Amino acid sequence: MRSVELIEVGPRGGPGNESRPLTTVDKIELIECCVSAGLRRIEAVSFGNPERVPQLADAEDVMASVPRVPGVSYAGLVLDRKGLHRALEAGVDEINVVVSTTEEFSRRNLGVGVEDALRAWTEIAAEAVSTGVRTTVTIATAFGCPFSGEVPPEEVIGIARRIAEARPDEISLADTIGVGTPDQVRALATGVRAVAHGVPLRGHFHNTRNTGYANALAALDCGVASLDVTVGGIGGCPYTPSPHGNIATEDVLYALDRMGVRTGVDIDVVLEISAWLSERTGREVPALLGRAGTFPPVT
Repeated sequence: MRSVELIEVGPRGGPGNESRPLTTVDKIELIECCVSAGLRRIEAVSFGNPERVPQLADAEDVMASVPRVPGVSYAGLVLDRKGLHRALEAGVDEINVVVSTTEEFSRRNLGVGVEDALRAWTEIAAEAVSTGVRTTVTIATAFGCPFSGEVPPEEVIGIARRIAEARPDEISLADTIGVGTPDQVRALATGVRAVAHGVPLRGHFHNTRNTGYANALAALDCGVASLDVTVGGIGGCPYTPSPHGNIATEDVLYALDRMGVRTGVDIDVVLEISAWLSERTGREVPALLGRAGTFPPVT
């Protein structure tokens, strides 16, 4: 039976886009619940500039209270060496570095240009190699940019080639604003794999235009073995008008369970977490499984 690794990114990516932000206590409880559901890689916090995203300024407080369970790995988003140092002091097991494909998105979202972001990754990689932390580089706006429009595949592949030179443990292709289609997924996965020899690929898809799940399944067909998911489908990019966020953990789980794909994650526990999130955020989460229920229905 085939297995797929699901990486829960809700604790890091979800709270920053909610009109009723999660408290530090809420975030810790969310992480505890995700662990209890069987999720073993959790992107818990961001070590970016707290002045840019004040909802994520409590990274150290969150990391100080997460449950330390054997086999559970916590990741933090970092953008520079200062962020790396904060992440290491906080005790993360992984770091996720973001590099955008376009200049305007990079400057608006990360505060630096593309070349500066690539340089920062190289510096981070050189320092991180001696620490034992796992390194992921996410290529943001790999499928399209809200400011620059279409992104040529050769641009994405060229950036992936440069990222791969510093030997990350993983490269993630991110459809940051939810504009990608399965044919793009296949083309980029094939192209990036050709220039990032031996580096595992990961997929990060948003369901903004209802293509996120098709893109995720296309990625799995291309040999991508890890997918970012978010309980309830909360979160999303602030530069898109739609409230829809990442592909929802429970909706992905339903498809994979029905396909006989192993994840090690309990779908019923995830549905309970999603209902809890609806209460905390004051709105119905975008995920659909909680409304329709599993099949066959439990009698």
